[in-house]
Formats: sequence, C-alpha cells, structure tokens
Amino acid sequence: MPGPPSEEKFVEAVIAVFALLFVLFLALGAYATVKAVGAAKRGVDRTLSTARRTVEDHTLRAKSFAQLGPAGELAQLRLKLRTSMRATQDALHAGVAEDESLKESLSLFQRLSAHGHELDGELKRLESEPDRAALAERLPSLRERTERITASADSLRWAARDRARRFADDDLDTLSAQIDVEAGALRHWTTSDPAQTPPPWPEAPAADSAAGQQTWPERPGSRAAEQPTRPAITPSGPRPTYPWQKKPRPESTT
Repeated sequence: MPGPPSEEKFVEAVIAVFALLFVLFLALGAYATVKAVGAAKRGVDRTLSTARRTVEDHTLRAKSFAQLGPAGELAQLRLKLRTSMRATQDALHAGVAEDESLKESLSLFQRLSAHGHELDGELKRLESEPDRAALAERLPSLRERTERITASADSLRWAARDRARRFADDDLDTLSAQIDVEAGALRHWTTSDPAQTPPPWPEAPAADSAAGQQTWPERPGSRAAEQPTRPAITPSGPRPTYPWQKKPRPESTT
C-alpha cells in the first residue's frame, strides 16, 4: 500500500532540495571555470604583450644604431618616449599602493599617457614614410613633442621617488632616535637602587684578634679544653620547701 500523503510530500521536498543543490553546484562550477579561464587568458595576454613590447624595444634599439638619417632618429625618439613613459608608470603604480596622495599624480600621468600613445603611433607610422624630405621637415616638431612629454613624465617619476625617499629618511631618523634612547637605557647597568645593592662581604679577622673571634671548635688538649668544666646551672641558695612535701626522716644513730 502507498504511504500516507505526508510521507510522499516529505520525499518530494527532499528530492527538490537535492535537485536545487545540484543545480547550485553546477552554477558555481561553471562560474569558477569561467573565472579561471578569464584569469588564464589575461595572464597569457600580459605575457604576450610583454614579449611583444620587449621585441619591439630591441628592434627600435637596433634601428637607432643601424639606420641613419630621419629613420634612425624616429627610432631613437620612439625608444626614448617608451622608456620614459614605462618607467614613470611603474614608479607611480608601485608608490600609490603605499602613498594615497600619488593618486592625483597617477591621474595626471594617465592624461599624459594618452598624448604619449598618440605620439608613439604617429612616429611608428612615419617609419614607413617614403618621402624623406617631408619627414625631415617634421622631425623638429616631433622632437619637441617628445621632449615635452618625456620631461613631464620624468618630473612625475622623480617627484614620486623623492617623496618616497623623504618618507624613508624620516622613518629612519625616528628609528635611529628610538634606538639611541634604548641603547642609552641599556648602558645604565652601573647605577642601581641602593635598596637592592647586596651587603659587602665581612672582612677577614686580624691575626692578633683571631683567638678572641674563634668560631671553630678547638682540638682536644688545647688551652680551652684544659679548663675545668663548669656546671651548667649554679644554684643560688637552698631550695624552697612547700607544705605538701614530706619532712625528711632523721637518720638513725643505731
């Protein structure tokens, strides 16, 4: 026979709970998988971007030494711009984690970075410009823009480094003062509380008073041993008598 309706409802509720937990676990697993894949993709993208940037920097360095004229100067300008902007970016990102006041500097650098990316893209496009005469005419203005952007970036970077060094110097001065105070306190071992000073050792007795201050027992046969032995207690007079004591009997003469 089938069970009562209450038992059937309980079984259905248990099945529904298990089904809900199963669906929840599936959703959590899918979310974790998506997050892991996204993190791995971002890691791969950062690795590829770093490798691409390294290869491009080496290529620019080789062009700046190998090529002459406007093409070589363009490579030098790009390499100078990229090196300065990357160093400033790393310095600000490393310092803002410890100094909140660098957030404004980081915001200014982001605005400057937009101009830097625009200039870098323009310099990259001009590398393939066939008209060398027109390129030579534009080089002074490109050089000036590069100098302005790199000077601003260098100013931000050195200001952040000077600020960090100043904080480090202040902390070092405070630490040195505290260490000097502690070292001075540790060196005061000679001044102690008179109440805690142990008493001095007694001096050794002199040779002429050694006999009067002798504390060790003398050997048998010595002068102290030859003296007659005194009674421990010497009676001062006749002993008192009490009424309850019996009178002594007279001695018999017979």
